[in-house]
Amino acid sequence: MDGVSTAEPSRPPYETAPPAGPVAFLKGHGTENDFVVLPDPENGLDLSPATVARLCDRRAGIGGDGVLHVVRSAAHPEARHLADQAEWFMDYRNSDGSVAEMCGNGVRVFARYLQYAGHAGAGELAVATRGGVKKVHIAKGPAGDPDGGEITVRMGRAVLPGEDVTVTVGELSWPARHVDMGNPHAVAFVADLDQAGELRTAPEYAPAEVYPHGVNVEFVVDRGERHVAMRVHERGSGETRSCGTGACAVAVAAARRDGADPALTGVPATYTVDLPGGRLVITERPDGEVEMTGPAAIVAEGHISPALFVRSETADA
Repeated sequence: MDGVSTAEPSRPPYETAPPAGPVAFLKGHGTENDFVVLPDPENGLDLSPATVARLCDRRAGIGGDGVLHVVRSAAHPEARHLADQAEWFMDYRNSDGSVAEMCGNGVRVFARYLQYAGHAGAGELAVATRGGVKKVHIAKGPAGDPDGGEITVRMGRAVLPGEDVTVTVGELSWPARHVDMGNPHAVAFVADLDQAGELRTAPEYAPAEVYPHGVNVEFVVDRGERHVAMRVHERGSGETRSCGTGACAVAVAAARRDGADPALTGVPATYTVDLPGGRLVITERPDGEVEMTGPAAIVAEGHISPALFVRSETADA
């Protein structure tokens, strides 16, 4: 999970009734950032915010940090202009039902689903997202490995706006680096990850106008040379086990702190980032592209009762 947009999700015109029968789903995760995967090539499902929240509920629903709605780009109004570049669109929703621009772990799980379903094989793949088209490489896995090889995603360029930002938890405050990976991040280097507190509620930040729609906040400690560990509060979700764009933001912030700027030196900067749910390897290339490499797995599939789908008109009731 990696952030939320203020835009309303585009919905199909026929949103007056729940599905006529059970809806197929899969469950997947990338470094324990877990998702409900909904294959819907022709964009026929009405995913109201209330429906998404129900699906992600870990007691009354399936449970997940978000929903990966799998739609052909040509069938979705937000992605039709990208259909000539990417066949599939990742219509991503946070667990509270809000619409997200991008999700790094989600892209890897999305790609693994396409491979699992026979829509893609090992090698190169393009995935359309609200943050643009992401180039993906699916490595060939060892023989007999059901999860396949690791997946590398070209996440785009990091933007470092340069504003002075402070994040606060309780009585502790830290300076933070503002990094934009298509969604906003505030990266704070701390002495101990426990200082971040419980992270179910959003840390305070200032100045508020830097992040008018909220921010993902990463707390980071050093583990070794170009090796860090992090915890994250994701807007719209709380603390999650992993955050792909957050790991990218952390690696870029650590590189600048360490005096490394590949655009100036011509030398790639690679950082190992440990998260509660696993490990990602992040490389910032001299051309500014940030690459993220890590695992992804499909762990279950089944069917959802139509009763979990809430009509858009009653979503806020």
